[in-house]
Amino acid sequence: MNTLRWLPIVLSFLLLGAHCYRAGWLWIAVGCALVPLALLIRQWWVPRLFQILLVVAALEWGRTLYLLAQMRMAFDQPWGRMALILGAVAGFTLLSALLFETRALRRRYRLEE
Repeated sequence: MNTLRWLPIVLSFLLLGAHCYRAGWLWIAVGCALVPLALLIRQWWVPRLFQILLVVAALEWGRTLYLLAQMRMAFDQPWGRMALILGAVAGFTLLSALLFETRALRRRYRLEE
């Protein structure tokens, strides 16, 4: 059942990996694809590491949104739909970080006494 709870987390990293690959950051893209394997480690530090990484990923989506919106505005191109999509991806990534606060995942990673 934890596999279903991991799905948004894994999807967040795969989306970030695709973003990094498109930007030409091949090694970071490979890292994003491999990082979810750490979910199999049952240690207290795993959720905190993932929460930090997911918040950083959401910040990257926000940075990308800002840069692309500025570029599109400068060229008088529509930017609203792009901003909505990237904002939703950033929000999804942030919400994925909150999944580690659910009772099942707290129990799995021994965060509950």
